[in-house]
Amino acid sequence: MRTLNAIAVRRGLPGTIKTDNGSEFISKVMDKWAYERGVELDFSRPGKPTDNAAVESFNGRLRQECLNAHWFLSLADAQANIEAWRQDYNESRPHSALEWATTAEFARRCCLQAATAMSEEPEVSTSERY
Repeated sequence: MRTLNAIAVRRGLPGTIKTDNGSEFISKVMDKWAYERGVELDFSRPGKPTDNAAVESFNGRLRQECLNAHWFLSLADAQANIEAWRQDYNESRPHSALEWATTAEFARRCCLQAATAMSEEPEVSTSERY
């Protein structure tokens, strides 16, 4: 919940979080967190990984490129190696599904577009009532 709260501070709350049925997502704590913030939890159907293909693809890359590629000597070593992989994945590596932008650049563009769209919405005038 700390991680979700930290992300929400920086990017705002999502309307929906798409998840699988892993124990970390079906907990009462996660359900309570989402309910209290008006966030919908959208669970994939059991046994249907194609319901969330992007996450399954990411999980495969994380396992192949990071978890299976290192012999972690300690928790601190695991944290350092996983963080280095995460930074490379998000900050340096372009992704074809994101028009060859990095994940970080794509997120910045989305935030900018959302902010621009909000500032362009016309104000509602109450002086022109029928």
